[in-house]
Amino acid sequence: MRPSQVLVSGVSGPELTNDEIHLFRKIQPGGFILFTRNIVDPWQTRQLTDSLRDLCEETPLIAIDNEGGRVWRTAPFSPACPSAAVLGRLNKPKLIAEAGWITGRLLSILGINLNLAPVLDLDHHPGSSNALNGRCWGAFEQDVINHAGVFNRWQRRQGIAGCAKHFPCGGRAAVDPHHTLPTVQIDQEEILREDIIPYTALMPELDAIMVSHLHFPQIDRNGLPASLSSNIIKRLLRDRLGFDHQLVLTDDLDMGAIQQTYGTPEAARMSIEAGGDLVLLCHQFMNAEESIAQLEKISPSMFYDIEIRIERAKKRLKIPPPYSEEAFATIMRDLSTLRESVPLEESEHGSGENPASPVENY
Repeated sequence: MRPSQVLVSGVSGPELTNDEIHLFRKIQPGGFILFTRNIVDPWQTRQLTDSLRDLCEETPLIAIDNEGGRVWRTAPFSPACPSAAVLGRLNKPKLIAEAGWITGRLLSILGINLNLAPVLDLDHHPGSSNALNGRCWGAFEQDVINHAGVFNRWQRRQGIAGCAKHFPCGGRAAVDPHHTLPTVQIDQEEILREDIIPYTALMPELDAIMVSHLHFPQIDRNGLPASLSSNIIKRLLRDRLGFDHQLVLTDDLDMGAIQQTYGTPEAARMSIEAGGDLVLLCHQFMNAEESIAQLEKISPSMFYDIEIRIERAKKRLKIPPPYSEEAFATIMRDLSTLRESVPLEESEHGSGENPASPVENY
């Protein structure tokens, strides 16, 4: 396989530029990730995803963050599903199933095949500035298993792959990895007692796992974030826990936690060497060839298992249905009905969340 197949690239705007068309056609990335900057209306979004598929020799992953609440990239034309925190507090499986069902249908008609959700982090620090406010399904592992499992199950029934995050325990961070590298003083056995349980319980239903940019000094003594650590990806996630079939991807390599020390090209190589399958280049993607140059230093034998996992994941993807305004309108009606089912006091504003301050990359 081409080393470039491990890259998941951002796109600059609602339409591909000539430079992007030339780059993507040349390097053939394994996938793309969309943000609010790429989205104007449903038909434009579907045209963009169709254009991305047309550029690729193999079916690309086309990812987005549509968790619900303030992390809802299709907000320019679609009101958000209630957040994980809101639905978790209500503890109504039927509403959670409807949220996953509607989310899956919406992404499918837009030509998107991978939702970077659900969050499996336990909410250890509610209200802290760790980028997770309102995004966790609960503070206890069984609540997360019950709620996130239902959401993921129903989005997958619509042909959308799900991605659990942020392994091993993003909820332990007290600061935001978008800006700096959080350090978490906890040993592996304590993580296994609590934070890992949702991953192992839901393992058969997980298509992919996103590894966090958090540093665990008691697990990795080399100062590496989890996303670049073979102790965490290969030894813990792959070997000890048995996650050998799921795709493993990094959080965005353009985050401050990575940029302050490594830079994107070196981090891309280190993540793959540590046992990962895919790396996210969400913003500085026009420099992707620098990362490819680093990836080409890796022994070709290391790409053997990656190729198998990527091919297995892509075989499960469905061809997007034809776009129609009628189908989209039906999804919007169902979404409105869901939102009306949530009591006013449990709305996003009433939950202490701040919908006006979304972060562009998670």
